[in-house]
Amino acid sequence: MNIQYLRERLSDIFEINFKEREELGASVSVWFQGEEVVSLAKGFCEKDKSRSWDENTLVPVWSATKGLAVTCVLKLLDTHNILIRSKVTEIWPEFGQSNKEKITFKQLLSHQAAIPAIDEGASIFDYDDVIKSIEKQNLLWEIGTGHGYHPRIFGFLLDEIVRRLEGVSLGEYFDQTFAVPMGLDFWIGLPEELHSRVATLYPGKMSDPDGEREFYRSFADPNSLTRKAFGSPKGLAAVSGMNLSNALSAGWPALGGVGTASSLAKFYAMLSNRGKWKDKEFISDLVLAQMSESVIKGKDQVLCLNNSFSNGFMLEHFDANRRPLYGGSKTAFGHPGAGGSHAFADPQYGIAFAYTMNQMNYGVLPGPKSLDMVDAIYES
Repeated sequence: MNIQYLRERLSDIFEINFKEREELGASVSVWFQGEEVVSLAKGFCEKDKSRSWDENTLVPVWSATKGLAVTCVLKLLDTHNILIRSKVTEIWPEFGQSNKEKITFKQLLSHQAAIPAIDEGASIFDYDDVIKSIEKQNLLWEIGTGHGYHPRIFGFLLDEIVRRLEGVSLGEYFDQTFAVPMGLDFWIGLPEELHSRVATLYPGKMSDPDGEREFYRSFADPNSLTRKAFGSPKGLAAVSGMNLSNALSAGWPALGGVGTASSLAKFYAMLSNRGKWKDKEFISDLVLAQMSESVIKGKDQVLCLNNSFSNGFMLEHFDANRRPLYGGSKTAFGHPGAGGSHAFADPQYGIAFAYTMNQMNYGVLPGPKSLDMVDAIYES
């Protein structure tokens, strides 16, 4: 990799994002073979430009949180010698209600569990009520017939697994197991004393991203599975809701992560370094294999597009109608977040990447702000 060329190329793209793509505040971090080789930060935390954005600015990353949360669950299953093909009911008996008794951890992690939404109106702020609703929820398609992204419910499923195995929330486990030992400026459940460091999120302008029209048609239908999944559990109906104190501290593993781009990329750098950091093994070879294993691919019943999942991570899905997420790499895995945040690891090449921002864009998957940078990484 030509590091100097990469720095110049990414700096140019970063400037274009601000000049031509209406970026407000953003950071990008690239790690190569365990070292941060690119770190860029620019812009403002608010539209009134009252606070400058720098490399220490915290920002919510929405579903980019999922990769970190899944890592916690995979590590715990490994630690407790629980096979990924085991049934979820082995540690969570109540989950087996309403014909869910045969669902495995592998099916749950790869969005095949068929419960992307709950019929009962539980609030996203009421953890116990959501879990009870999940336990009673009927399947929304027959297990084994396909997959559908679980935008919010996924995090509650992961959280309950961690609580059953460790007796603490997933956010607490992440902090104790990864954030503190690795010195990460990242939280799944942000302490109140750090709220003043968080940039304000702004919703994207309406657009019609290429290849995603079916998703937006479905999302516009209040009776569609897509609309129900993205609004379940209820609450947090607007982007502005994530700026509130209770949302920042809630610790939702599917969408509540808050941190810096450098720390998000550093976490993935550990994964790209075969699960090791500072001579300590955080993740076993078995878990790394599960992260990159192709489990399900095809038409996603919620996102209404073709995609691929491993055990919790999005993989590259080669589609002539859509840009690659990871520069076309067959060995990379990661997870994007709503509005444009993006992060991944590629152990074969020792690459880790993260992009964070506060001016969101419409689009199910990342757009040119980050994907132009990803392509440049693999071109260098």
